[in-house]
Amino acid sequence: MTKKTAIVTGITGQDGSYLSELLLQSNYTVIACRRRSSTNNLERVTHLLDDPNFILTEFDLTDPSGVYQTIQKYQPDEFYNLAAQSHVGTSFKQPSTTFEINTVGVTNILEGIRHYSPHTKLYQASTSEMFGRNYSTETDGKRYQNEKTEMLPQSPYGIAKLAAHNMVEIYRSGYNLFACCGILFNHESPRRGENFVTQKIVKWIKDYIASGKSPDFPKLKLGNLAAHRDWGHAKDYVRAMWMMLQQETPKDYVIATGETHSVQEFLDLAFKSVQLNPEDHVEIDPDLFRPAEVEYLCGDPTFANNDLGWNPQVSFEGLIQDMLGS
Repeated sequence: MTKKTAIVTGITGQDGSYLSELLLQSNYTVIACRRRSSTNNLERVTHLLDDPNFILTEFDLTDPSGVYQTIQKYQPDEFYNLAAQSHVGTSFKQPSTTFEINTVGVTNILEGIRHYSPHTKLYQASTSEMFGRNYSTETDGKRYQNEKTEMLPQSPYGIAKLAAHNMVEIYRSGYNLFACCGILFNHESPRRGENFVTQKIVKWIKDYIASGKSPDFPKLKLGNLAAHRDWGHAKDYVRAMWMMLQQETPKDYVIATGETHSVQEFLDLAFKSVQLNPEDHVEIDPDLFRPAEVEYLCGDPTFANNDLGWNPQVSFEGLIQDMLGS
């Protein structure tokens, strides 16, 4: 098997770490890109640092000259852009920074590939948040989002991601680059960041149990429990990313489980699995509600199922158990 080289941005995050593992197992050299930090943020990839095929390098996708130099130096077979300001709530507080990273940064990558490595196949991480409050409806009334659903984002994060998504299409059609987007619905794992609601719930449970279930332990503060999301496991979703770049023709795909669950359902199931009642421990905090909320997301992965042969392997219940470590 010919050894391939892949640049992966965002390797300090959940998806970057799982994708790096998958690529290394598949005989790739991984150019692992991360932004310089004064603190150690490599905990998710510590186990990979001694692998000679895992090459850690400093990279900031908002710096065009640095992006160009990295692409020109490594001439990668594949480029997976997983770097982003990835938190919806934060995007309302930092809209300009979110746009600079999530849109302008992607344009820098596209320009770098176009000028210095046009054979490189690009995967761009798009998001279900681009659909916002919009959805399609089947004849039986079931609501869903797929590749044909009109996008109507409800946050600076969603808008920035949609702009990048459209930019990829321009470079694909205008410059004949192999560039595609995975429209990923929510995906979680034990490596999920603590500012995401699923990990916030799981971490609280673990910390509460570790305290000996102290009566003085602070309550879990949450916002909108009625919001519905299509939750899958990150390991399944990085496999879809890789499969997209093994195709002969670049296409965009919705990657989802096809099921939707409310935050309340996630909360109830997680608490039930450790014999706790959320009503005794949860407090609703109005400050945690977003200025504009996406109430309902349920992806239709039929195209990915049929065209890629991809199917998720971890159930909603299995995801929660894995995050809890049980």
